Amino acid sequence: MRMFDIIAKKRDGKELLAEEIKFFIDGYVSGEIKDYQVSALLMAIYFNGLSEAETTELTMCMAKSGDMIDLSTIPGIKVDKHSTGGVGDKTTLIISPMVAALGVHVAKMSGRGLGHTGGTIDKMESIPNLKTAVDREKFFNIVRKIGLCVIGQSGNIVPADKKLYALRDVTATIDNMQLIAASIMSKKIAAGSDCILLDVKAGSGAFMKTLDGSIELAKTMVKIGENVDRKTVALITDMDRPLGLAIGNSLEIMEVCKTLKGEGPEDLTEICISLAANMLNLAGKGEIPECEMLARSTIEDGSAFNKLKEMVNALGGDTRVLDNNDLFEKAKVKYVVKSPSEGYINSMDTEKCGTSAVILGAGRETKESSIDFSAGIVLNKKVSDYVNLGDTIATFYSSSLEKCKSAERLFMNGIIISPVMPQEEPLIYARVTKDKIEKYEVANCRR
Repeated sequence: MRMFDIIAKKRDGKELLAEEIKFFIDGYVSGEIKDYQVSALLMAIYFNGLSEAETTELTMCMAKSGDMIDLSTIPGIKVDKHSTGGVGDKTTLIISPMVAALGVHVAKMSGRGLGHTGGTIDKMESIPNLKTAVDREKFFNIVRKIGLCVIGQSGNIVPADKKLYALRDVTATIDNMQLIAASIMSKKIAAGSDCILLDVKAGSGAFMKTLDGSIELAKTMVKIGENVDRKTVALITDMDRPLGLAIGNSLEIMEVCKTLKGEGPEDLTEICISLAANMLNLAGKGEIPECEMLARSTIEDGSAFNKLKEMVNALGGDTRVLDNNDLFEKAKVKYVVKSPSEGYINSMDTEKCGTSAVILGAGRETKESSIDFSAGIVLNKKVSDYVNLGDTIATFYSSSLEKCKSAERLFMNGIIISPVMPQEEPLIYARVTKDKIEKYEVANCRR
């Protein structure tokens, strides 16, 4: 078998065999097949696409290119969740304790911030002394004991994806639906859970900007999961506005605590109820309405917040900051951003909000950058809110006034204030399963 023939076959729009895909992945990971040949194949895939069978086979070959985590020693059904990335998205740290409090195990590996989107692991590490790098046996033991553990990605998980993603990034082949889906799902499958919930974002702050594109990506990923015997469901959620009010690491942990205590923003709370309900449904805990009531009960009785504290304690974190958020380290500079006019906030460029938080220090501008855990943004107003001249739209937290002024210019460039109140949009646009796509209206997105 020759890589030359595989490239030519896909160049001509033909379907690759399973053994040809395996040959290409194995050879690339081992170094026998070089970047220039894989670049040619990626470009052929970019233009000609992959069939459902090819996409599934590529995903599995990538998943098997490194360690496959075996969770079978942990009793019960294990459920994982993946978000395609957003601004203010701290849902993992809310829904995982909710689900675990109801007896469903969550053994999850999460990532760091990427570009304008925040990372769960960075947020967790804003808790003093908490360690997200633990060995596999400790990870398993924590899940067995408390039903929940979220750690950073470690070991030799899906090395094929790391190599392919780096090459796609420099060969203009990132934006291919099948390659995106294979990249995401290979990591989820290698992580070993029985069921997978996908939170696919749509809007200005998301990787997929359009609803149609987000639905197509969700359909592709759900098919992959179901084809390899993982029960998989996707929700398409709104990212044309930041999720919740807090953007930035310790600020988001504070909002996690408020939400689990029943004091969180409505949009964040309702999306978390829906996400948790779908995880519970995948685990066989009942139909969606029943699971929504179960999820809400964990906030009302405090069991989800207690479960979060158990996990933080097991990872060495100082749980005192969860009970008393004033104990978090404070930013040196607090800066108020005021409205330059009056009217309704008609739109808020969510990507600009996320990038503004990065400028303040809440994210990495380069791979070598360090994070200021106290930096970020708290939104005082959001889309559809009315503002008067001089009203506070947002409060910035940073280490310097210069960073605040620089971030303010970008942030305000993404805010449109209009005399006309904008049309209300759903928080959740659709639910995608192997059998159907259920689209939601505004009226039933906040059940």
